[in-house]
Amino acid sequence: MKARLQAALARAAAVERELADPATTGDPAKLKALGREHARLERIRKLALEREKLAEERGQAEEFLEDVDPQLVELAQSDLDRIIPRLEKVDADLRALLVPPDPLDDRDVLMEVRAGTGGDEAALFAAELMRMYTRYAEQRGWKTEIVALSEGNVGGVKEAIFSVKGAAAFGRLRYESGVHRVQRVPATEAQGRIHTSAATVAVLPEAEDVDVRIDEKDLKIDVFRSSGPGGQSVNTTDSAVRVTHTPTGLVVQCQDQKSQLQNKIRALEVLRARLLDRMIAEQEAKRAQERRSMVGTGDRSAKIRTYNFPQNRVTDHRINLTLHRLEEILEGELDEIIDALRLASRAEHVAS
Repeated sequence: MKARLQAALARAAAVERELADPATTGDPAKLKALGREHARLERIRKLALEREKLAEERGQAEEFLEDVDPQLVELAQSDLDRIIPRLEKVDADLRALLVPPDPLDDRDVLMEVRAGTGGDEAALFAAELMRMYTRYAEQRGWKTEIVALSEGNVGGVKEAIFSVKGAAAFGRLRYESGVHRVQRVPATEAQGRIHTSAATVAVLPEAEDVDVRIDEKDLKIDVFRSSGPGGQSVNTTDSAVRVTHTPTGLVVQCQDQKSQLQNKIRALEVLRARLLDRMIAEQEAKRAQERRSMVGTGDRSAKIRTYNFPQNRVTDHRINLTLHRLEEILEGELDEIIDALRLASRAEHVAS
């Protein structure tokens, strides 16, 4: 850790010099990136100073443990009881911060929630997941906006795509990707039998032009009239847009904006995010060959979490975390789960 800390402190000094350079103020993208890096390195610098002070206090207290005066020994032990736990906490925080950050963590997010196995019950669960993430975003002061929505027959959601914009949105939500399973008695079940349904969640970092370049000749664009649940027409103009990326076969459809142009812009945003997600998945596959990933970025084919209504239980299977407060979690209180997943991921990177 010592070498990483020295490197981080040296980088902090270099970043401060770059921020003070007048040339930097003329480059908004560079200024934004340096600002984010400076904030992270400043936290490291403050913790390093606190660690140095605590280590000095610990050394002084340990000297007094050998004193012949029992009162001084008692005071020294009292100081150590305070200093050592704090020093251990500072060391743990430093180790986590010294893990090289993922440059995508600060990105905004496109989330895709789809009903899986379970028919109408799965669609209702998908709607609850969408609401859960919306509530979580509200609690953190993030903004959400629906990009595309396909409703089910009983008030559920077949598919929903929505954006989440806010500080470190992808860094916190990235671990939500995967299969979410629900176990409960459906309202339509007369005999009270517990059914199991599922929904999939995809969390995509919002792509920038420098990440993914799309050639217009690789796109096939179709326009058609928007339709609602059951196929009824929503408007009488061809405003809905379907974009097909021919090299990959990816298809994005958007019909929830007011104009054809807006739908096309939204569809291309989703397409860029999916292409970036594919690139990340390929990189993760290569990384997984080198070492086993405990948390990773979230394999959407894997069951990651179970929501059991009869037992008021939510279990995240990746880190064997079980919480008996399902209702609060569905109201958006996800921080305890997300913090535990982030901690597990950092521990894995520190150990690697």
